[in-house]
Amino acid sequence: MTIQTSRLASVAATSLAATAVSGAAVTGWAVFGERRRFRVRHERLAVLAPGATDLRILQISDLHTVPGQEAKKRFVHGLAELEPDLVLDTGDNLSHPQALPYLLEILEPLLKLPGLYVPGSNCYFAPMLKNPARYLWKSSTSDEDRTQAQLLPWRQMHRAFDEAGWVGVINRADRVKVGEHVIDVSGVDDPHLGYDRHPGFLAPDQPGSGRGRFTDPGTAPSSLRLGLTHAPYLRALNRFADDGADLVVAGHTHGGQVCLPGGRALVSNCDIEPERCKGVTSQKGVPVQISAGLGESRFAPVRLFCPPEAVLMTLTARA
Repeated sequence: MTIQTSRLASVAATSLAATAVSGAAVTGWAVFGERRRFRVRHERLAVLAPGATDLRILQISDLHTVPGQEAKKRFVHGLAELEPDLVLDTGDNLSHPQALPYLLEILEPLLKLPGLYVPGSNCYFAPMLKNPARYLWKSSTSDEDRTQAQLLPWRQMHRAFDEAGWVGVINRADRVKVGEHVIDVSGVDDPHLGYDRHPGFLAPDQPGSGRGRFTDPGTAPSSLRLGLTHAPYLRALNRFADDGADLVVAGHTHGGQVCLPGGRALVSNCDIEPERCKGVTSQKGVPVQISAGLGESRFAPVRLFCPPEAVLMTLTARA
């Protein structure tokens, strides 16, 4: 009996040790490996007006910049080699109060291209140390969170974007021209904060602003109606669909950030279903492209089965 008990204790100890080693390996990979495994996801979407030539759009989202992220900077600099026609920045650019100069270093090659942007909550408010398990039941930012959070330099960031020639579509609509393409764009402020106020799309006889790196499209017919939002809350997606969008682009979810094997997300951090929180999904028949993002909060620097990504969309004409 004593020998048998000793053997059982030895087996149990070995199992516990193996479990601890496996857990440490997974944690190490999530913290030091997966979140630096940057990739470009390619999507091809037939959403342009019939007869239109292809349009290449690069989406970047959720950089959550902290000074010194050299691997991220090298990756983003390399994205300029993809030669997109248009850059979309769908928010959550900062994760540190002193990160703005470094963010502009990261984005420097892309700021030379035509770009549109909308903000996320981590453009306005610095992240706070919280219990990460709260995301299993809490999908919105409370007023208490906002009053306790440190303000980020969002005005300076938006001014820098504007001066570089990007155009903010923050609760506003515009019409821009990229090459031969005229794009009607409607963007909202962050739904996660409840700041979203939908402007709809411009009427056909309303001229665009002709701001930034875009040429004045006048009242030329558009080849794309584009909706932009940081967080893909269902109310925002439904409103874009009802307004007649051809494509909606969003970020915010981090693709679930910590997923099951195969990339199955457990949470979306908003009210969209977790299984729809990254990649191309559909809302009322309208394609919705959701990025898993390029970063994560500095207080939760972990990814598992969900590598960080930029998205290159090649838009083609509808049949």
